[in-house]
Amino acid sequence: MACGEFELIARYFDRVTSSRRDVEKGIGDDCALLGVPEKQTLAISTDTLVEGVHFLRDIHPADLGYKALAVNLSDLAAMGADPAWLTLALTLPEINEEWLKDFSDSLFELLDYYDMQLIGGDTTRGPLSMTLGIHGLVPQGRALKRSGARVGDWIYVTGTLGDSAAGLALLQHHMKINDPAVHEALIKRHLRPMPRILQGQALRDLASSAIDLSDGLISDLGHILKASDCGARLNLDALPLSAVLRQHFEPQQALRWALSGGEDYELCFTVPEINRGALDVALGYLGVPFTCVGQIAPQSEGLTLLQDDKPVEMNLKGFDHFGSR
Repeated sequence: MACGEFELIARYFDRVTSSRRDVEKGIGDDCALLGVPEKQTLAISTDTLVEGVHFLRDIHPADLGYKALAVNLSDLAAMGADPAWLTLALTLPEINEEWLKDFSDSLFELLDYYDMQLIGGDTTRGPLSMTLGIHGLVPQGRALKRSGARVGDWIYVTGTLGDSAAGLALLQHHMKINDPAVHEALIKRHLRPMPRILQGQALRDLASSAIDLSDGLISDLGHILKASDCGARLNLDALPLSAVLRQHFEPQQALRWALSGGEDYELCFTVPEINRGALDVALGYLGVPFTCVGQIAPQSEGLTLLQDDKPVEMNLKGFDHFGSR
């Protein structure tokens, strides 16, 4: 039996599994009422996800529910923020209750994991899309930004790069791998990215700048360089590629995915020389590898790609919604 908008909200999205003390009023009124703790700064990010643009049409709703929240959490990670609240505006072509159950169950599982609360939103009819507004809290004066990199700072990334792009290529049948375990592992990296929340928080007092890798290392590092009025030297030989990527794909293909494939949702950040020792301690115990891949240079140098300590040229760019196709 189909349900109307308000019944839909009540059945699938009005859950109190994680009721935060700073939520005075959540779903059920014209606005949510929130209490921002003293000496905390509110960090807010908004993302719109459209079927066929940001996710494949045949994606399982459970994967979509997870990824929609995870990519927004990655924005909070890049600012060093603690996750707090979420709003969700959902546009649906039809009411499919099985789809809604799988989507909302996965969404709330991740919300609960990070002690977050869904505080409001909207539903309407139309082509499948969603807009999420995520809110986090960060101690005053300690938020990470793109604009703090300085000449001489070292450039780092967390995790490995390029696996998500490989997973997308497999989903789109552009590539084929005969090993089922490897196939599933790469697809999982695309559909179920892990937001680096703890790493972002650990970097608050160590990193001079940070960004999450959504559009590819070249593009996203470029945002740091533009905001910081700097250049950079990027060591291609140091890029962290997974063993799977190295074993199953040509080196140049793996390198291109690592540089411009996008959707890795790792962190790229810069650290002054004086903080490198503390960085090893702060991130070392979290269990996710981090790799130095270059150094900030004067703005006049632009972005230089180095291989075997020699400058190389590659025709690369990250994802751009309005770029030429």
